[in-house]
This record gives sequence, structure tokens and C-alpha cells, in this order.
Amino acid sequence: MNEVTAVMDAQTKVKAVPTLPDAQTVTEVKHYTDRLFSFRCTRPASLRFRSGEFVMIGLMGDPHPETGKQKPLLRAYSIASPSWDEEMEFYSIKVQDGPLTSKLQHIKPGDEVILRPKPVGTLVHDALIPGKRLWFFATGTGFAPFASLLREPQTYEDYDEVIITHTCREVGELTYGRDLIEGLKHDELLNEVIGEGFWKKIKYYPTTTREESPKMGRITDLMRSGEAFKDLGVEPLNKETDRAMICGNLAFNLELKEMFEEYGLEEGANSKPAHYVVEKAFLD
Repeated sequence: MNEVTAVMDAQTKVKAVPTLPDAQTVTEVKHYTDRLFSFRCTRPASLRFRSGEFVMIGLMGDPHPETGKQKPLLRAYSIASPSWDEEMEFYSIKVQDGPLTSKLQHIKPGDEVILRPKPVGTLVHDALIPGKRLWFFATGTGFAPFASLLREPQTYEDYDEVIITHTCREVGELTYGRDLIEGLKHDELLNEVIGEGFWKKIKYYPTTTREESPKMGRITDLMRSGEAFKDLGVEPLNKETDRAMICGNLAFNLELKEMFEEYGLEEGANSKPAHYVVEKAFLD
């Protein structure tokens, strides 16, 4: 083999290596528990989204044993970063035998992930009619879209008060949300853009269902008993003043929807704004 042939052969081999479609580079990874982690990655220059929306995130699957071909493993992930952020942030569970998260939990800065730049979702301000108080109801990693909306200026322009409830099994699972909310107090950019002390509009109500914590119980039970409203110093939900967004496991979503209907609230959508919305793509 002469030198020219060797070079051409090498170039052919390089070109034959498949490149990751819609690739973005991981810039930061944080692990919170043995079940939860967050990561940040580069943002496609053309990507525009509304705070609260989700995109498809993934990695390439294992090669087929016979053909050697790989298919992308994709899952809907709420965007945890606000619409103005230069990077993308995501909050994820770790499932040891999960097709995607068993691999995704091992990513490191410099690795690539697939990010399909077609954001959609119902947890957006456009899907709600004007109100005075905005409620965010989350379980587990369902906090992610609210991490975006809590850093969105429109949230504080549209509402006098923002209440976020976050129900998890263990105390460590509250770390991501607690740290984010605490960080808002010292975020110079947001305090400048939204207004000094904007974070004082937030009431944070974390609860656990297994491990002992200052507030135990499912948020739905605490609402039914009236304890949650008493703790927060507010009246029960009222369709004249309250708006809500839900992002949790299926049973949680259905239970809250039933409660909201009892309060007289109607479910909204992008095409028909109303009193509350539910993220149907999320699975905790």
C-alpha cells in the first residue's frame, strides 16, 4: 500500500464513522442522589422555546447484533433552563435497567447527547388566562419545567404570588429544587432584569412521603385537610384568582385534576387557555 492509498483509506474510515444526529455537547453534570441528576449542554443556535416546554433528548442505542446499525433512544425531557439561557438544562431520574437513563446517567462534560430542536408542551403561560396567584404542583423530577418558569420574568409580571409544591419520597430528592429557589435570592442578573427582591413572591412548600422531614405527606392529602392552605397562609384554590400547572406521575396528575374540577377550575390548552394545565408527557 503506497502513501496516497493509505491516506485515502484513512479518510474513508473517518467518514464511515457515524456522527450523532442533532448532537449537543454536555457542559456540566451534577448528581444529587443515587436516583437523580441534572446536566447542562450547549443550545442549538436556532432553537427558540417557551419556558415550560419539553424536547426529545437521547443517546444512540447499542448496535444491532446482526446489522450493527444503531437507533437513537429518545425520551421527552422538560427544559429546566429558562427561555433566555444560552445553554440547556435538564433534570433526570436514573433507572438502572432503563433503556435510556441507564446510559444517560453516566454522561460527562464533553460527551454528546441528541437534542431534537422541536419544543412543545402545555406548561406555558399562554395556556392560562390571567390570574393573581400561580401554583406549581410537582412530584420528583416533575420540578424541571418549573425550574424554567421560576426563572422566567413573565411569571412575576403576570402574578402577584407564586406557590410551588414539591412532593418527593426522600429529603435528598428535594435538593435540586431547594437549591435553585435559594439561588434566586442571589442571582444578580434576575434581580436586575425582573426587579430586586422578585423572589419574595415565591412560597415554597416541599413535602416528603417516606423519609421524615419538617413537612410530611402527599400534597393532595394536605390540601384536602386544609393544612397546606393554613401553612401557606392562603385561601383554597378559587377560579377567580388562582391558576395552576401540574407535572407529576399519572396518579398524582389525575387526583389533582379531580380536585381542581371540584374547586371549579377548568383545564386549559395552548388553543384554549383556562385555569390550569397538566404536562401529559411527563413520567416520574
